[in-house]
Amino acid sequence: MLQKGGAFLLETINPGDVFTPEDLTEEHRLIAQTVTDFVEKEVIPHDEEIEAQKEGLMRSLLEKAGELGLLSADIPEEYGGSDLGKIASMLITENIAAAGSFAVGHGDHTGIGSLPIVLFGNDEQKKRYLPGLATGKLIGAYALTEPGAGSDALAARTRAALSPDGKHYLLNGEKIFITNAGFADIFTTYAKVDGEKFTAFIVERNAPGFTLGAEEKKMGIKGSSTRSLIFEDTPVPVENVLGEIGRGHVIAFNILNIGRFKLGAACAGVAKKAINLALQYALQRQQFNTPIARFGLIQHKLAQMAAGAYAAESVMYRLAGVLEEALQDKRAGREIAAAIEEYAIECSISKVLGSEVLDYIVDEMVQIYGGYGYIQEYPAERFYRDSRINRIFEGTNEINRLIIPATLVRKALKGQLPLISAAQALAKEILDLRAALPEEDGKPLAAERAMLTQAKKLFLLIGGQAVEKYGEKLATQQEIIGYLADIAIQIYAMESAVLRALKAWEAAGEAAAAKLDLTRCYVHDSFPLFEKWARESLAFLFEGDLLSTQLAIARRLCKHQPIDLIGLRRQIAGRMREAEKYVV
Repeated sequence: MLQKGGAFLLETINPGDVFTPEDLTEEHRLIAQTVTDFVEKEVIPHDEEIEAQKEGLMRSLLEKAGELGLLSADIPEEYGGSDLGKIASMLITENIAAAGSFAVGHGDHTGIGSLPIVLFGNDEQKKRYLPGLATGKLIGAYALTEPGAGSDALAARTRAALSPDGKHYLLNGEKIFITNAGFADIFTTYAKVDGEKFTAFIVERNAPGFTLGAEEKKMGIKGSSTRSLIFEDTPVPVENVLGEIGRGHVIAFNILNIGRFKLGAACAGVAKKAINLALQYALQRQQFNTPIARFGLIQHKLAQMAAGAYAAESVMYRLAGVLEEALQDKRAGREIAAAIEEYAIECSISKVLGSEVLDYIVDEMVQIYGGYGYIQEYPAERFYRDSRINRIFEGTNEINRLIIPATLVRKALKGQLPLISAAQALAKEILDLRAALPEEDGKPLAAERAMLTQAKKLFLLIGGQAVEKYGEKLATQQEIIGYLADIAIQIYAMESAVLRALKAWEAAGEAAAAKLDLTRCYVHDSFPLFEKWARESLAFLFEGDLLSTQLAIARRLCKHQPIDLIGLRRQIAGRMREAEKYVV
C-alpha cells in the first residue's frame, strides 16, 4: 500500500516497499547509458562554446537530445512522447545533470517548461504543442518569477484583461530570471485576470507586444539563457488559458513540486560525478611520495562525500518510485494535482537535501584539488560555481523549509495525518520514555533503526509543544519551523538510506556491505545534529523548570552509542580507492 505523504514521520515501512537504484531494469540501465553517451560525445566537447552561449548551439543540442528520445519521457505516446514514467524521467535528469549549463536548459525544457501542458493542458493544447516539445522542434520555458514576486508567487503584478471581442487576454507586466528565454518558443506564464484571478497562460514567442530583456550575467551556469520577459498589451488567445481561470496556483505549485523532485535528482547526479573527479585527482596527486587519497583527512572527506551522495540518491529513487505509483493512470488535471500535492513534503525534502549535499561535495572537491580547484582549466571551479544556484532554484531552501512543517500541520488539521494524536500519545508516555534498544531480529543496522525511531519521537516532542504554544501563529516563528524541517529532512534521508541498505542485505547478504557502511556513516554523522536543534528549539519554547524537564527528555531521545567513525570512513574510502570511483 502506498504510504501517504508525510506519514514517514509516524509509520514504519518495509524495505521491500521502497524503490532503490538496485531495482532498475535492463531498460532503465540502457536509458542511463544512452544519456551518458550523449553527454560525453555531444555535449562535453562543446563545453566552452556552450559557456560562451554560441548562437544556436544549445537549441541544436536539445534537438539532438530529442532525436534520442531524451525530451519525451514524461509526454504521453498519443502526443508524440515515449511516456517512460517518472523513474526513467528521473534517470535521464540524473545522468544528464553533470553536463552543466546544458543540463539546466534540458531540465527546464523537459520539466517546468513542458510539464504544465503535459499535466494540465486540454486535448487541443496537448495536440498543438506536445509533439514539438517531445522532439525539440519547440522549446519550452516557465515564467513565474517577477521583480516583486519571487517566492511569494501570488503577489504577481502581471495583469490579464479580456479584449472587447472576447477572443484574447491582453497581458501587461514583467517576468525575470526566465531560463531558456533566449531561444524558447512557448512560455507557461502566470497573470492575474482582472487583477485578482491568478491564471496560467501559454504564450508564444511571436506574440505582438512580447519582448525580451538582455541576457543576465550570472555567477554560474553561464551557458544557460536567462532573460526577463516584457508584456505590453500582449494578446493571448482565450484557448491558450491553461487550466481554469483563477486556479493558476494549482498548476504553479504542483509543477514546482515536480521541479523540486527533479532538481534533487539532478543534484544527486552531479554529486556522484564530482566525487569521481575528486577521487581520480586524489589518486593521481602525490605529496611526500604518497597519493593524497591515502591521507587520513582526504579519506575523511571522500567518505563523507560518498555517504551524503548515497543518502541523497536513496531519497531520490524512493520518491521516484512513490510518484510513479501515485501518478499511474492519472489523466485529469485535478487528479494529477491531488496526487502530486500529496507528496509536496517529500518533494521539498528532495530539493533541500540534494542541493545542500551537492554544495558540501563540490566545496570539498575544490579543497581536494587545492590550488588547481580555483583554476578554470580544472573541473572543480565550474562545479563549485554551477552548484550554488540549486539552493535558490524552484523556491529557495528557506521557503522549502517553511513548506515542510506548514504542510504537515495542514494535513493534520484536515485529518489526513494523525500527527496531533501521535504527539498527544507521546506526551502521555513521556515520563516512562526510554531510549529504544536495538531490535534483536537478526537484521543489521539495529542501532541505526533505534536512532531513527527516537528521532521521530523527537520531532513529535518539539512539534507538539510548538503547536500547543503558538497554534495558528506558529507560522510566524520561522526559526522553530526551520528546525522542525531540518529534523524531518534528516529523518527521511536516514530512513531512505537504512531501507535501501536493508533491502540490499535481504537480497544479497554480505554483498551489501558497502551500503551498510555508508548508511552507518551517514546516520551516525547526522544524528548528533538532532540534539543541537532540540536544545535551541526547546530553549526558545520554555524556561526554568519546564525547560529542564524538556531538555532531559530530549537528551534521552538523542542518546546513542558512538561507533568508530574514523575506522568506518577509512574503510569506505579504501573501497573507493580500490574501485577508483564512487561505489555502493
